[in-house]
Amino acid sequence: MTTDIDTLATALYVRTDDLLKAAPHLAPWRPKVGLQPRLTDAELVTMAVMQALLGFTSEARWLRHARAHLGHLFRYLPRQPGYNKRLRKSSDLVKAVIRLLAVDTTLWTDDVWVVDSTPVECGRSRETAQRSDLAGWAEYGYCASHSRFFWGLRLHLVCTPGGLPVAFALTGAKADERATLLDILDTDPALTAERPGQVLIADRHYYGRVFERDLADVGVELLRPTRKGEAERPGATLFKPLRQTIESINQTLKAQLDLERHGGRTPAGVIARVLQRILALTAAIWHNDHTGQPIMRSLTAYDH
Repeated sequence: MTTDIDTLATALYVRTDDLLKAAPHLAPWRPKVGLQPRLTDAELVTMAVMQALLGFTSEARWLRHARAHLGHLFRYLPRQPGYNKRLRKSSDLVKAVIRLLAVDTTLWTDDVWVVDSTPVECGRSRETAQRSDLAGWAEYGYCASHSRFFWGLRLHLVCTPGGLPVAFALTGAKADERATLLDILDTDPALTAERPGQVLIADRHYYGRVFERDLADVGVELLRPTRKGEAERPGATLFKPLRQTIESINQTLKAQLDLERHGGRTPAGVIARVLQRILALTAAIWHNDHTGQPIMRSLTAYDH
């Protein structure tokens, strides 16, 4: 295999199609009687990844580009409303493909994780905050890393130092990072059950005796910077470079995969678009791993 967008798309399509044949219940529900979609679910997932990697934040522009340049890959292309509707209904399938690809990499068994949250802005005007369908979930929050307030959500991401997403959650901007992390681990207990002694590196906001005890109960050892007034904690020399690592991973999602330009206006729309970008990052790492690339998280080969 080579590292170009067509090769990645072909490999991803085959892998997703095999998954759906083995587990057809993962496909979005549709009535048994009626017209069958001309674009398969595996093709839909592949199209979503290509859209994110190629930097199209507008679905209408993406479909115009696909009709002009990707006819050799897709026999049929839907119109924008149909594409949007099907993508929103495919969130469970997208999550299943993310896990399938992540497990099929050498990074999956890494015994070190990093965790952080990053803003997912959903609007700026007061009218948007009052009238949006996201109101009540999206809220005002503060990003200390960039010294700014924002209205929207937070993406909580657990990943390997190589950038592979292991687990994630999308919450309101004011959600407690510690409680969210514990909820992530409780929702998927197999993650920690299969990894005794897993090391988790976090920033100084992930603190508290009860919190650390809860992590220890599931076999996770927390390493974080020392807070003011505390005795020196072990591993302090590791935090500065690894803090830059998680910031770099977040920047990949934001700068190269346009996380904050998702364009979602409803909860289902935002969820679908955030999952689309996490899948694109996972797919690129998966393909780079299988093709022996030196930098797993590099997207350069797939953005043109």
